[in-house]
Amino acid sequence: QVQLVESGGGLVQAGGSLRLSCAASGRTFSSYAMGWFRQAPGKEREFVAAMSRTGSTTSYADVVKGRFTISRDNAKNTVLLQMNSLKPEDTAVYYCAARGNSGLGLSDHQYNYWGQGTQVTVSS
Repeated sequence: QVQLVESGGGLVQAGGSLRLSCAASGRTFSSYAMGWFRQAPGKEREFVAAMSRTGSTTSYADVVKGRFTISRDNAKNTVLLQMNSLKPEDTAVYYCAARGNSGLGLSDHQYNYWGQGTQVTVSS
């Protein structure tokens, strides 16, 4: 089992940047493919980005491609989401998730473990 704790959310103006961090504890972090999802008020949770266990493969939602970057440091048991050129529509609670599978997961039902979420608010 793995426990996930997100941090780094906050309030930022449109065009600004934030870096979210997800700290993992428990079983070997490198055994898990990781993902970021987000949920805006009144909307379904949606996929943002994913990375394979080794970090060799990534995938992004079209709406964040070119602006967000997922990365991981297996030695530090962390996964990061660098968010640049933020837009008001990026406002949401952002969740880190882990799946005990080497492949990328693009749907939330493919993930076994979730963090508690961190709020990101982008003002116009």
